[in-house]
Amino acid sequence: MKYSKFFCHRIPERSFHYKNHQFPVCARCTGFYTGLIVFLIYNYFYPVNYTLNLFIISAILLIPTAIDGFTQLLGLRESNNNLRFITGFIGGIGLIIFMKIAVKIFFNLVGAYL
Repeated sequence: MKYSKFFCHRIPERSFHYKNHQFPVCARCTGFYTGLIVFLIYNYFYPVNYTLNLFIISAILLIPTAIDGFTQLLGLRESNNNLRFITGFIGGIGLIIFMKIAVKIFFNLVGAYL
């Protein structure tokens, strides 16, 4: 668990706890990682056609996480762990789709030069 500090701030009041043990990452990161895993499992059984429309949708899915994080950072409001998890989950799905499309585009561009 020592290395989890490189992936997340791990602030205790922003993390879930189970039987008096803090999760290795905060609620938002827990949502992100859960969303990533859920989408990858879904994608394994139901292949997804990665298009420009899906790329735009993936960017839109990242917006709630950004709004929740930045409004809290700016002191406009205080978020809670359930909202952090939900926005992280949605953002995790958006992030993995975004990354898969970006990697696909990158390799297509590199392949064009080889």
